[in-house]
Amino acid sequence: MTVPTVPAVGLRTAVLDEVEYYVARFISYPSEHARVAHVLWIAHTHRMDAWESTPRIAFLSPEPGSGKSRALEVTEPLVPNPVHAVNTTPAYLFRKVSDEGGPPTILFDEIDTVFGPRAKDNEDIRGMLNAGHRKGAKAGRCVVRGKEVFTEELPAYCAVALAGLDDLPDTLMSRSVVVRMRRRAPQEPIEPFRYRIHAEEGHIIREALADWATTIPLGQWPAMPSGIEDRDADVWEPLLAVADAAGGDWPERARCAAVTLVTAAKAAPPSLGVRLLADIRSVFDSDGRDYIFSEDLVAALVGIEDAPWADMRGKPLDPRGLARRLARFEVKPRTVRVGERTAKGYSRDDFVDAWSRYVPDVTAVTPLAEPLGGVSRSHIGNVTSVTTSQGEMPGGKGCES
Repeated sequence: MTVPTVPAVGLRTAVLDEVEYYVARFISYPSEHARVAHVLWIAHTHRMDAWESTPRIAFLSPEPGSGKSRALEVTEPLVPNPVHAVNTTPAYLFRKVSDEGGPPTILFDEIDTVFGPRAKDNEDIRGMLNAGHRKGAKAGRCVVRGKEVFTEELPAYCAVALAGLDDLPDTLMSRSVVVRMRRRAPQEPIEPFRYRIHAEEGHIIREALADWATTIPLGQWPAMPSGIEDRDADVWEPLLAVADAAGGDWPERARCAAVTLVTAAKAAPPSLGVRLLADIRSVFDSDGRDYIFSEDLVAALVGIEDAPWADMRGKPLDPRGLARRLARFEVKPRTVRVGERTAKGYSRDDFVDAWSRYVPDVTAVTPLAEPLGGVSRSHIGNVTSVTTSQGEMPGGKGCES
């Protein structure tokens, strides 16, 4: 197979376009936004010294056979120092990050086995994946040499891509660009990926990408779209910086992807605590009441058909369990009076602060405009570039301006 030669200098958009064309051949993405995020994530791994943090990218799905592992396989030829990890020990990971050859790009498959029922045995890995997103993060260890004990600090900062079933722990989800993979439909054809056949082409693109990445200026941080802030801004800052450095339509596409994927993440099923606050607000709003007894609130919660409160580890939620869960949000039961009756309960005012913090208005982030469509290849001189076109591949849901 003849592999097109990609020039290594002055490519800007063409390098990212080439990466996009390569990955789109082998991966059926759930949306164009996911594809854009993956391309930008791959590019950012070649300039790790420029960023204050590195987002994890997590390919997750509820069922096997959804292309998660394939996404990691296709990523491997494109990133620096790839380490394909499955069932890896913490000691190996920490020392691999300390390698004199430069920080690795860890491609961690079957991550659900790390955070499953035996997650307590993998706290070191969890800690490394959480802390290692921040530049300068280190892991402290004690080392015994003979009869003496020494301390050592191992760097933890490196790029990590994850693939697994279901969700990750909340702390790791908040540090990740989450791509919800799904089984490919019959009308979504892709090219079979074989490392022995396609790796060489990927390596040529990787070298061109590495050369281009050295031209990305240090200390120039991108403007964030409205609604992308705090941890979300940490996640997307390096990816938007890459898009801005590339120019062309990449800055617009990157911001559209950021807003859409962040909005989708916020619309994902909430934690049990947040679900509890939301359901309590629904109970208060159902009849406009300002006070409610604990036992009446519990009865109303248990009566919500699609809620988990009727079966909490084999037993329904009770007032004691409700109080324990609400204590984490600094909400405590007190004596309330409703009519002629007095008992322990809650006031609407007790929840105002928690509602404002944990159950905000979900319309606060508005998606931007996004061109629909897939990827096609065009040739300009000896540079192979990519343009989007209508309807050639399943694209993402359009952003609305």
